[in-house]
Amino acid sequence: MTVVPNALDRRFRQAAAEACLVDVSFDVADTPVGPLLLAVTERGLCRISFDPEPDRETEQLARLFGVRVLKAPREVDRVRRELEEYFEGRRREFDLPLDLRGREGFSRAILDRLAQVPYGEVTTYKSLAVEAGNPRAARAVGTIMNRNPIPIVLPCHRVIGSSGSLVGYGGGLERKRLLLDLEAGRPALDVDYS
Repeated sequence: MTVVPNALDRRFRQAAAEACLVDVSFDVADTPVGPLLLAVTERGLCRISFDPEPDRETEQLARLFGVRVLKAPREVDRVRRELEEYFEGRRREFDLPLDLRGREGFSRAILDRLAQVPYGEVTTYKSLAVEAGNPRAARAVGTIMNRNPIPIVLPCHRVIGSSGSLVGYGGGLERKRLLLDLEAGRPALDVDYS
């Protein structure tokens, strides 16, 4: 097995990105809610994954966006920076372009409405279904939330059950509670990006 020196590897990745030879750039970021895989295309942020398994994730990204998937930390710096500001309580809205290819119809309508749920507020699955014109589709909304490709930025943690209970979250209910507590101004997440 040949090992490529780190400096050569970095130059290769940088050159590939600069030459637009990459369909998806990704990196894994350490955050207060655990490691997150961050992935971007030339159109924008396309994936945030909790507890990432890079091999599985890159395979899925290649199927959706193109086979040239490369770990390129510099390409996700803007996403990383905005997430850091969010976790530090200094950002309430994200200013990132999004790449939601493959999300059409009702699913896209729900994600678009989800993006409008303000920081520190919650809505319900049923409310989102009603807003999208299908009041009986609360379960479908739950499925869309569970498959949200860009959690935190598209704030599915702000969607709760009609009874006010925390139900379902792709990142786990503990993370959902942490994110809601952060936005409510309750004890801050332990942030250490060293």
